[in-house]
This record gives sequence, C-alpha cells and structure tokens, in this order.
Amino acid sequence: MNLDLIGKRALVTGSSAGLGEATARMLAAEGAAVVVHGRNRDRAEAVAAAIREAGGTATTALGDLATDEGAAEVARAATAGGPVDILVNNAGFYRHVSWAEATPAEWSDTYNVNVVSGVRMIRHLVPAMRERGWGRVVTVGGGLASQPMDSHPQYNATLAARHNLAVSLARELKGTGVTSNVVSPGAILVDATRELVTQIGPARGWGATWEEIRPNAVDALIPNDQGRFGEPDEIAAAVAYLCSAYAQYVSGATLRVDGGLIRSAF
Repeated sequence: MNLDLIGKRALVTGSSAGLGEATARMLAAEGAAVVVHGRNRDRAEAVAAAIREAGGTATTALGDLATDEGAAEVARAATAGGPVDILVNNAGFYRHVSWAEATPAEWSDTYNVNVVSGVRMIRHLVPAMRERGWGRVVTVGGGLASQPMDSHPQYNATLAARHNLAVSLARELKGTGVTSNVVSPGAILVDATRELVTQIGPARGWGATWEEIRPNAVDALIPNDQGRFGEPDEIAAAVAYLCSAYAQYVSGATLRVDGGLIRSAF
C-alpha cells in the first residue's frame, strides 16, 4: 500500500534510536520529509544520513524536550524547512525501579519527560496544523498503560497519561482535519528490552544465554498469540498508517501492536 506521504513533513521525537528511528526510516520510505530528533548530535545525524543514503529526505532537530527552552528550539529547527504536518510523540524514558525506589522526585521527572514534553510539542506544532486543516499527531504509548506491572510504577502511570491526553486532544481537534491517535506497543525487541530481560533472566530461572532466556521471557512476561517479542518495524508500520490519508476516519483510537497480549505479569 502506498501511504502517499510525499509532500508531508514529519517530526519524530526521540528518533535517534529504537522505535523512533524505525518510525523515521519508514515515514521517509513512504515519501515524508523527516525531522530526526535527539539530544546527541552524532546519533541523530547518523540516522538522518542513513535515511538520505536510502533516497529519503531527512534533517535533524536537537534539544531536550524536558525543558521549555529545549522544546522551543526543537520546534524552530523542525519548522525551518517548512511546516510540520505530522508529529510523532515517541520520546520518553524509564528507570527500572521498585515502588520503594520510586521517589516523588522520580515520579516528577518521569512525568515531565514522558508526558509534559509531548504536550510542549503539541502546543508548538498543532495550532498550525489546525489552521491548515490537516495534520496527524501519533503518540507512542504502551500496554503498561492498562496492564501495569508491579515495578517502575512511575513509568506505567505516564503511559496511561499519554493515552489519555491523546484522546482528549482528538476531542479538542474535532472537525479540524487533524487527528490524534495512540500506537500501543507490546514488548518490542529494542536494545533496552534485551538488556533488561538479559539482566533479570538468570535470577528468574529463564536460562543463562539469550537463546535460552528469550522464549522463557515471552512465556513469563508477555504471553501472546504470536509467541514472540515484536520488532521495531511493526510499530513503525502502525504509526505510518495512522499518518496517512487512509486513516482520516481514525481519531481518538488506540491501536494495539502487541501480538495479542494475553496478560502482563512481572
């Protein structure tokens, strides 16, 4: 399917690695001019260069979205080459901590990075989309929004907030031609996922090597109909669809991409 994103400009936050990088690459392959965002210049430039080498169009925008000043700088850089039509709020982080370790400061920091940063970019970019009568906002959330684990509660809660604000935004944008949706990944095999599972696997009896740990981790953590971890491109494809003209009738929706997750336990 040709998603016909030629002529559209897309900012993907947190796209110097992981799901954001996969999304930036896929949007560029579908014809969008992509703005790669990150805080590390070398990493962001490397992703943009790879997109250009593959025949796509890509620039970079550097800045810390956790501050008003950093978000404003990213918005200025992203719109320097033209108005942004597509905003993918992907940037976020978590620390794997217990309830006892999740201090109020940890909660506050995580909320600022994972929720308020996205709000900053919405405020910078969505008004112009509304004026032009076309736009896409896609928030990358997660299954932990509705099936939280007993650990890193501050992160679980921010995912729920991301889902909630995206639907609220959709209601606000009623009749404007701008949509707001959520892509909710299951456990996707990015570096951070593999590192975490490898770290905790031996103590939980899942094995000593990645080949042993991987299937046991799926069974224990994310039993699903596909029997595996997801891949970054599978999330990127869902985002790309929601950014296309084919998804004009989809707004305020949460698109699960989790293999048919049965439950979440940790």
